[in-house]
Amino acid sequence: MSDNKIILDINNQPLTIELNKYGRQADGSAYVRYGDTVVFMTACSKKEVKEVKPFLPLIVDYRENTYAAGKIPGGFFKREGRPSEREILIARLIDRPIRTLFPEGYTFDTQLVGMLLSADIENDPDTLGIIAASAALYFSDIPFTTPLGAVRVGLVDGNYMINPPKSLVDKSPLNMVVVGTEQGVVMLEAGALEVDEDTVMRGIDAAMGPINQIIQAQKDLFARLNIQKRPFTSPELDQEKFREIEAKYGTALMDALLSENQTARNEKKRAIQEEVFASLPEDDPDQAAQAKELLYQVQKKLVRRSITEEGKRPDGRSFDQIRPITIETGSLPRTHGSAVFTRGETQCLATVTLGTFEDTQRIDSLGEQGEKRFMLHYNFPPFSVGEVRFLRGPGRREIGHGALAEKSIKLAIPTDEAEFPYTIRIVSDILESNGSSSMATVCGGVLALMDAGVPLKIIPAGIAMGVVKKEDTYSILTDIAGLEDFFGDMDLKVSGTEKGITAIQMDLKIPYLPLPVLEEGLTKAREARLQVLAKMKEALPAPRPDISPYAPRIISLYIDPERVGEVIGPSGKIIKRIVAESKAKVEIEEGGKITIASPDMEAVRMAEKMIRDITEEAEVGKAYEGKVVRLEEYGAFIQILPNVDGLLHISEVSHQRTNSIRDVMKMGQLVRVKVISIDDNNKVRLSKKALEEGGDRSSSSNRDGDRRDYRDRDRRSSRGGSPNRDRYNKDRS
Repeated sequence: MSDNKIILDINNQPLTIELNKYGRQADGSAYVRYGDTVVFMTACSKKEVKEVKPFLPLIVDYRENTYAAGKIPGGFFKREGRPSEREILIARLIDRPIRTLFPEGYTFDTQLVGMLLSADIENDPDTLGIIAASAALYFSDIPFTTPLGAVRVGLVDGNYMINPPKSLVDKSPLNMVVVGTEQGVVMLEAGALEVDEDTVMRGIDAAMGPINQIIQAQKDLFARLNIQKRPFTSPELDQEKFREIEAKYGTALMDALLSENQTARNEKKRAIQEEVFASLPEDDPDQAAQAKELLYQVQKKLVRRSITEEGKRPDGRSFDQIRPITIETGSLPRTHGSAVFTRGETQCLATVTLGTFEDTQRIDSLGEQGEKRFMLHYNFPPFSVGEVRFLRGPGRREIGHGALAEKSIKLAIPTDEAEFPYTIRIVSDILESNGSSSMATVCGGVLALMDAGVPLKIIPAGIAMGVVKKEDTYSILTDIAGLEDFFGDMDLKVSGTEKGITAIQMDLKIPYLPLPVLEEGLTKAREARLQVLAKMKEALPAPRPDISPYAPRIISLYIDPERVGEVIGPSGKIIKRIVAESKAKVEIEEGGKITIASPDMEAVRMAEKMIRDITEEAEVGKAYEGKVVRLEEYGAFIQILPNVDGLLHISEVSHQRTNSIRDVMKMGQLVRVKVISIDDNNKVRLSKKALEEGGDRSSSSNRDGDRRDYRDRDRRSSRGGSPNRDRYNKDRS
């Protein structure tokens, strides 16, 4: 370990942290390497506050430069643009554990900028970004004094592995990011294949060793460097004014907080705030801001005291009680699937659209390539919380909630394209929100999939848990509502089935959570999840047997890969004609797989027939009705299939001698013939007399015999001096 460098061994691979080597104009910077993946992070915080805010103005930006993996960006501009969803999700992953560890009342504008400089694809950069953020802040003069450690945990061959390579993560039933301080867990993010709670807890326990190793190394170096933090003292609440407002408005505020619905609650709180502001000078915004903060602190105290001392939740429920659930399915007539899931005052409208191969999402970013057949998009319009604001594109919150719900449901989606060859999109529109809209999205999304007739492999549900801490006592709350989330200390979202967990996300407002409390929270989440699942199955016990009549019909067929060119045609002429005439969508893959899709099954069948007509191969011994397309002295060429012509030699017309083919055949004539041989060059030989009674010679027509027959015929033609011999051989070639 050098003066500004930390080297640790994590899973038999060095983790390197270099401080303030680059970006030295920033307040702090860290260069973190694991394998050949490198993340660079800077931290900057303003020295003055222009406007006091009731929150920490922290911005976390993360960018993945394509040069990190030796790539040039696609598209017209050939440079990185707006952040991708992956970059936003990693930025959120860095933000969530860091934010809660700043000192109370710190409102200086602060920014973390992370850059992926090198990517080996095998080692994910997300945990390195958290470590780099911790180091950049901790080894700066910014008053951030609690270092973090972060690792990924996988389950490989029944054994826990720290920071497994991506090739093993993809095979692991557990993919979990654990972030912690010396005292306990700060954040969790996990996807799982129905893993039970005990397996998750043992994975967290396995992660704490390397996390503490990373933290201790930072603390040891910090002690040697003797870094001086800029002075900051958390602002103290004006206790006299606090007691004055509590005494005067406490009862009214508690009455407002206990209102039956959120609208009534907000109206009562607004009336109290206006009464408080009416007593303040109009030209003094500082007093108004102070009064608003005091009202917030009084409400927080009342809610927390009610829970921790009186054992009462604001809406009167017991700690383990779920809010009333109502479910509607199939409520929208023209969507492919729909459901409205309402839990208390949180309401999700989920819709499912079944698309074709053309609707898959193409992904080309670091760590993600290929096509995405399942998508979930989450929307949070302002009316859901009674607000007025412009509708914009999805923000970081919407993207994060949608990603969590998608991860929760993904395991249920059929992976066998032959079984269910559809692209699936769920849209969750939150119509009303009072806590845990992401978990309502999980439930509503699953019900909409079932309503759409998607043959789900499992049926997951989701629930959100909360904690309110008082000294060393933790009150665990099931199915938290908005107030409990707002004034509480934990938001633990868990989704899964009767068998186990499919996704976890945990965020804290306190510095850490002891493992026994987390274990109890997971256990209670399972009990609640089972209750929600029972309600869902009452409403819709299983996926509907058929998909919506408005959904596209999709079939797949396979042809000889060497014949793909025949279906496409020169410059795509044939496939364009098939699409134009059938009105169906057609996708052709290199391996010979052809997928046909259309809402009209007749269009699908028409396109299928056109393709089969082109690619159908003649069979020895099978009779066909064909059309004469060419006449020669030695016989007639007959089209028996759209792309297959065969030779009806003059000797195969009849058991009687035929002097001239033109005596018995004419152009365009329909003739019933039988395939008697196909040579190695796919030249087809036909017979008319083989169809006559007693004249079936197909049983003796094998490929070796065919070749002998052609040779014999050539010799006979040569001995007889046939003037058409050269033309016949040319036609055969």
